[in-house]
This record gives sequence, C-alpha cells and structure tokens, in this order.
Amino acid sequence: VQLQASGGGLVQAGGSLRLSCAASGHTFSSYNMGWFRQAPGKEREFVAAISWSGHWTYYEDSVKGRFTIASDNADNTVYLQMNDLKPEDTAVYYCAASLSITYWRGSPGAFDYWGRGTQVTVSS
Repeated sequence: VQLQASGGGLVQAGGSLRLSCAASGHTFSSYNMGWFRQAPGKEREFVAAISWSGHWTYYEDSVKGRFTIASDNADNTVYLQMNDLKPEDTAVYYCAASLSITYWRGSPGAFDYWGRGTQVTVSS
C-alpha cells in the first residue's frame, strides 16, 4: 500500500484544515487507517483511527470534539477534518494503514504502512 498525505499548511489558531490521505496499490477497504503526528523533539503520537468498515472511530483525548476522521472507500481516501486548531497541534501529520486488530490502541507499531507527512503549522 502506498499512502500520500496532503492538505497541510499554515493556519491561525481557531482555523480549520482538512488533511487527505490517498491510498493505492492494494485493497484500501481491507485496512484500518490512522493519523499520527510528530512535533519537533517529540515522539510520534496517535491522533485518530478508523476501522476498515468506517463504522468505528477513535481519537486522542486532546483532539476529541475538534478533529473528525472519515474514509471514502470509493476514492481510496481517508480524511482528517481539523477544526478549532491550536498552536499545540503544530506537527508533521502522517497517515498509516493497519491490518492489526489492535490498531485502535493507537500504537505506531500496529500500523504496517506509512505515508510521507504533511506539515501543519498553527500560529497564535
């Protein structure tokens, strides 16, 4: 599976961005999908995940109510809608694909494929 993330940019605090992750090379609908982020000097952290069926979603506590993950199996794309962005959301955002039944725990080790990141910068 090849993953390509896009949609990052510079936005003021309180603004919104929508990240996209286009998948190719395999049956997209077989994979659970996730978004992670990594800020300078920090470890990669879980942001959100969605089951292969699209029925189940999971979020890191600090983004609940602000971020929404969604998938479109017809377009082989997963999205991350980010609203009410805060400076602490600044990071490189990565999408990832997982066949693991433990993907929902948000461990990077449960994800098999990773895309290149897209930079999100939120100014105060």
